[in-house]
Amino acid sequence: MHGEDKMGQVATVTSKSMVSIPARIRERYGIREGSKLEFIESDEGVLLIPVRSLGELRGAFKAHEKLVREGIRELEREHRKEARS
Repeated sequence: MHGEDKMGQVATVTSKSMVSIPARIRERYGIREGSKLEFIESDEGVLLIPVRSLGELRGAFKAHEKLVREGIRELEREHRKEARS
């Protein structure tokens, strides 16, 4: 991240314990109406992690398909080699 990317965003908790997520954060992490978020407690504070559905993940690894297929082929070669030993 660049220095300006680490700047914090401030939101106010409403009387109903609701918080508006700043637009820049929503856009950057693909958070939209209906998105689920997980709250994770850590020593540094609370982390807010978008939870992706299977539909959102479909195609996420398409760009790495060639690398994944080559890895599978390599594992198959090693397995055959070990089976012959």
